[in-house]
Amino acid sequence: MSEKATALVIDDEPQVRKLLRVLLEQEHYRTLESDSGRQGLSDVAMRRPDVVLLDLGLPDIDGLTVLEHLRQWTKVPVLILSVRDGPEDKVAALDAGADDYVTKPFEATELLARLRAIQRRASNGAEDAHFEAGHLTIDFNSHIVKVQGHEVKLTATEYALLKLLAINAGKVVTQKQLLRDVWGPNAEQQSQYLRVYMMHLRKKIEIPEAPDRLLKTESGIGYRLVMPSSNP
Repeated sequence: MSEKATALVIDDEPQVRKLLRVLLEQEHYRTLESDSGRQGLSDVAMRRPDVVLLDLGLPDIDGLTVLEHLRQWTKVPVLILSVRDGPEDKVAALDAGADDYVTKPFEATELLARLRAIQRRASNGAEDAHFEAGHLTIDFNSHIVKVQGHEVKLTATEYALLKLLAINAGKVVTQKQLLRDVWGPNAEQQSQYLRVYMMHLRKKIEIPEAPDRLLKTESGIGYRLVMPSSNP
């Protein structure tokens, strides 16, 4: 980073905050710490961090409540760090506006890769005219999708699904959000639609011999389009 980004860690465990400070400062982040939900909300408002690492199990107010308050007024990227590893916890956080979710204990390399991915997404903006990830390119203006430079034909639904994943690249998009945004609010329980179209989409944009897949399934939660340079 040419200029230090500021990361705010909201976690009540001093050992976790210390570990994160060491990791983040090694990656040239300026690191701030909050030990409660209310303090975290105040620090986001007053100190305007570039990214937030938020624990869900806070002593005063639940991290999910903190996230919901933040999303009322800021789009700052938020990475959830929590011991809660159930799909229902992850879905609730992602639907409430989290950009990604990493469970404790975590691998430092994965955490930093996820952090870079959500920051790139925030800085690039959701509606860039051109998107590129490995062998895949998308021109949002012309709706042209290319794999290894060759145009592939997608149906309108396949394109809508791919675009939603692309503009959220690096972020887990829940099944509920994909179904609601692509098929409409009445389709939120129709997960079979999603499975079938994701299968078709994978056949069209993935390269069998490629070492990594672009479309990653987060079991019981949703899907994520992985940027090859930050593949965890």
